[in-house]
Amino acid sequence: MKKYDLLTPEGTRDLVFDECVALRKVEERLRNIFESHGYSEVITPGLEFFDVFFNKSRYLPQESMYKLSDGKGRLMVIRPDSTMPIARLVGTRLKDSKLPVKLFYNQTIYRANPKNSGRDDEFSQAGIEIIGGDTIRADMESLSIATEVMEAFESEDYRFEIGDSGFFRLLSAKLSFNESEMDALRIYVQTKNYPALKEMLSPYENDPYVAALIKLPELFGGSEVFEKAEKILPDDETKNILSSLKKIYDGLCDLGIKDKVTVDLGLIGKNEDYYTGIVFKGYIEGCGTHVLSGGRYDSLIGGFGVDTPATGFAINENAVAGIILKKEGKELMTPPDVLIFAEESCIVQSVKYCRQLISEGLRVEYADFETLDEAMNYARTRNIKRLDVITPDGVRII
Repeated sequence: MKKYDLLTPEGTRDLVFDECVALRKVEERLRNIFESHGYSEVITPGLEFFDVFFNKSRYLPQESMYKLSDGKGRLMVIRPDSTMPIARLVGTRLKDSKLPVKLFYNQTIYRANPKNSGRDDEFSQAGIEIIGGDTIRADMESLSIATEVMEAFESEDYRFEIGDSGFFRLLSAKLSFNESEMDALRIYVQTKNYPALKEMLSPYENDPYVAALIKLPELFGGSEVFEKAEKILPDDETKNILSSLKKIYDGLCDLGIKDKVTVDLGLIGKNEDYYTGIVFKGYIEGCGTHVLSGGRYDSLIGGFGVDTPATGFAINENAVAGIILKKEGKELMTPPDVLIFAEESCIVQSVKYCRQLISEGLRVEYADFETLDEAMNYARTRNIKRLDVITPDGVRII
């Protein structure tokens, strides 16, 4: 029988020292941003009933969830997402709250990824949710806070992609595809697989809606995208979506990040039933995938009894912490200000002295060594500048 007592499960890992410092650094910066904008923190259980994620709407594939049963044999999952538990929370404890409700969270997510995918099964995620409120204002608020978040990561080389899931939903509505065909179509659009997309839709390409759908992945870039899209979108409904997206784009340009924003009308999200409006992703140099993603999801909370629009975004904190570690190129942990070594007859006095220094605001470490030489060597190794030696005659500072 194989022994796994020295291993961590696939997709998980231990975090030590500088890795912990970098992660806490990210968490603290995000908390400061969210609280400064008036958001209130919520924490949902690490365990949820399977039905929260799979009964109302199947937004997450069940194979991506870690499952177990409770003492009554009911099917449970370890939290694979934060938005749906918050939707459940809004539909229960917060159902009588005055809207809009603005929440933030910072908690661990667990998702079962394919073997050798290179993605973490366990990671820290933070984000905001705006429940209720005017659509264009809430979308702009969510994106403006997202820009603050990206700037807080000390990287000038970040980028946003923005789109709207409504384009795909309306243009594909003319097709009588089954669920698997629609899933394939969605993947072709998102991955910009032009040959597969054209082959799949060639029997319908004379339809103006399908003709626009075929062009959808090509519509990405800067402000010129809006002019190109205006010419091929077939009705007022899709053009109204384009107009709303243009307002968001112009707002981001006014924030001074025009060169960091790409418009992508083929950006539709993994599940068209989840996102109902604007969708966006954020990228930072040094990470091969997006570190931030979000959008509007007006239908989700209705499944939990409160029919209200909502928008928000989430950040993979572990991915950002990894980028910070790479950029720093130095040790992030700060050594203690003082190392205290006590002669054997002065151990109790040294404990009192240690507490005194801590009360004065110093970071203090107690030296658990038998000899002063060992303590001095340790101080040099840890780059501790001050060594206080406690003797029967008093304190000697080295």
